Amino acid sequence: MIIDTTEVQTINSFSTSGFFKEVYGLIWIIPILTLILEITIGVLVIVWLEREISAAIQQRIGPEYAGPLGILQAIADGTKLLLKEDLLPSRGDIRLFSVGPSIAVISVLLSYLVIPFGYRLVLADLGIGVFLWIAISSIAPIGLLMSGYGSNNKYSFSGGLRAAAQSISYEIPLTLCVLSISLRLEIGRNDQVVLPYDSDLDSSTVDIVEAQSKYGFWGWNLWRQPIGFLVFLISSLAECERLPFDLPEAEEELVAGYQTEYSGIKYALFYLASYLNLLVSSLFVTVLYLGGWNFSIPYIPIPELFRINQMAGIFGMTIDIFITLAKAYLFLFISITTRWTLPRMRIDPVIKSWMEISFTYFSR
Repeated sequence: MIIDTTEVQTINSFSTSGFFKEVYGLIWIIPILTLILEITIGVLVIVWLEREISAAIQQRIGPEYAGPLGILQAIADGTKLLLKEDLLPSRGDIRLFSVGPSIAVISVLLSYLVIPFGYRLVLADLGIGVFLWIAISSIAPIGLLMSGYGSNNKYSFSGGLRAAAQSISYEIPLTLCVLSISLRLEIGRNDQVVLPYDSDLDSSTVDIVEAQSKYGFWGWNLWRQPIGFLVFLISSLAECERLPFDLPEAEEELVAGYQTEYSGIKYALFYLASYLNLLVSSLFVTVLYLGGWNFSIPYIPIPELFRINQMAGIFGMTIDIFITLAKAYLFLFISITTRWTLPRMRIDPVIKSWMEISFTYFSR
């Protein structure tokens, strides 16, 4: 039997290319799994911080038995919810009731694709990065509305309607804040006061961070747009349904809102989605207004001060991640303190007055 060498080479090249395709597919899974692990650890830290900060504000003792300083309390709560019975409403729409929590979690998880933790530490550096986050976050209220409608409960349905109305109301000022930053970035890049009609706005999260790094912390958008920063901050709290904007689940009016009929793993998904959304909002505040991973004194960059550029790349990435998370957790501290300090507001001034204020500011 005669074997053609060209056929053997073709077979070997085909098998080698298939092998490399499989390896490339497995390599892509590694950063995704790493990001999911970081998000999980971040949520556990947020839960522990909220328990400790709320205990300090109310002058009481927080969790102290589950691990050292109560660090494992969030894991204990999650395990308890996983082991609880998953109850279903007898006259509700089971499909909507089951799909609603998943939509709420998945829509928030997709937002992490465009968040940069460093110069090259981003899964998808898109030109519409920030606007993609706003578009994806608008899907979450649909899941909440489905949950409220599928529960066949008046309290749950009212909570779902409130969640949809509040999210739509506060996405408008969020979009205007992002649009103002994109316009400023494009005007600074083209050196034009008036942009052409057909110009494309760049809302890449990496480009927004790089545009703030020229003059150290004096180049942050926090100093250029302080009112926009306050609008974005308050709108982010409302998007996360945090006090004083937790009207969709106001317990004295709606028992627990859209999650009244939920228990077990489905209730844990709502609990997870709220903290994931809070972490996303804090990271976007860091990216848009606090310079992202850049934290330098004017004309004396910290990487050059500590000679990070001459060190290994992994150490530089670690510094970038640390700076980004430090700024994000500063915003988290503000939001947690706000929750345990301010009372709840009524639904009508929350939706109406804030839209009037935001339109008045941005119309100028």
